[in-house]
Amino acid sequence: MAALRSACIPVLGVFFVFGCASHKPGAGATGGQGGHAGATAGTTGSAGATVGAAGDNGAAGTTTTPDPGAAGATGSGGAAATGGAAGQVVDAGLEAPLEGPPVPIGDPGTTGDGDLTISPPYTTQPDLTDKGNPKGKSFQFSMDSSQSALFKGDDPTLKVANQKPFTRRIDVYVPAQYKDGTRAPVLVIQDGPGELGLVKNALDNLTISKDPTRTIPAFIAIAVANGGGDGQGSERGLEYDTMSGKYATFVDTEVLPAVVANPMVKAAFPKLSFTTNPEGRAALGCSSGGAAALSMGWFRPDLFHRIITYSGTLVAQQNSIAPEHAMFPDGAWDYHSELQLIANSPRKDLRVFLNANEMDNGATSAEAGHHNWVIANQRTSAALAAKGYHERFIFAKGVGHCDGSVRNATLADSLVWVWRGFPAP
Repeated sequence: MAALRSACIPVLGVFFVFGCASHKPGAGATGGQGGHAGATAGTTGSAGATVGAAGDNGAAGTTTTPDPGAAGATGSGGAAATGGAAGQVVDAGLEAPLEGPPVPIGDPGTTGDGDLTISPPYTTQPDLTDKGNPKGKSFQFSMDSSQSALFKGDDPTLKVANQKPFTRRIDVYVPAQYKDGTRAPVLVIQDGPGELGLVKNALDNLTISKDPTRTIPAFIAIAVANGGGDGQGSERGLEYDTMSGKYATFVDTEVLPAVVANPMVKAAFPKLSFTTNPEGRAALGCSSGGAAALSMGWFRPDLFHRIITYSGTLVAQQNSIAPEHAMFPDGAWDYHSELQLIANSPRKDLRVFLNANEMDNGATSAEAGHHNWVIANQRTSAALAAKGYHERFIFAKGVGHCDGSVRNATLADSLVWVWRGFPAP
């Protein structure tokens, strides 16, 4: 059990069994730098609809509503939207419920920001277990790729054997605290159902928490299955490892409308709608699903601001024949590579949780190069911190890639941290 150093920071009002050490870009598999202050100012776009220009994938950006705090839309993997100039404000505005005035988002502060190391034994957090609190409603349905405008299963970068139609499972959990007729915040989980079981329990327990420092909003959790396969030439690789906003656009324009239109969901929640404000939208994933979560926010910050990644594949796994290869030759490695994508880009209003594990992929290989998950996540963490992001990095000792025990030991705190600043329902 690692001892707490005096430089350690409190984790949302409590302490994990954490040890704090330093890490630098390109360092070995241990450590995490100490807490650091993040910028707190939000950004608002001017009111009025904006349309994104065509991006690298040829897809135009979606039209946004004139919500306070909503940034101009971007094209899929392409140029920023046209529209009103953005201005800095102390608190970004939160889209109003249908029946009420706008509710301001508070300054999230820096509690929980920074980098931490955790060690075995790993135990499941109580808030991720069934405590007998009121349950929400669960739904499941499928989406047919032949009906998709973005992922039909026929992309030319897919291996021939993978160029075929497919169905995609969608799981939805509407917590007991959600009130039909309000615009719901949402968490999108990649590789569904994935972590949905843990998230359900967190919603049941933390939406009714009496501790104001340990609560989460009544967001709707949507677990989206991938399109199949893994790595270059697969549908999953196309969706998750490609450096563009195409997958985020797919979630926004196809998955969320499908949830609202689903007959079972509509029967139970006839007035359900999702917030269009990115402050009320989060993404969660492990491995390539984690890379997808980060890219959802990075390339479409008009859609998603809150990101949780476990063992994120922030390495060179993008298909080399993808059009995006010309701009990002090392795929997600370019978030922190010599291109310094994070360092050289304007700061976005993102809140990013990262994790890597001591025996993660490539961690023990000197030849891993651009495929070392630990170094990739350490360097991404350092780049975000240097740019003033609200960033939280957890390095877990003694475990490997996407180890479930790490999520069991940290996901409740990760959810609390990533939703900081968002008002409780």
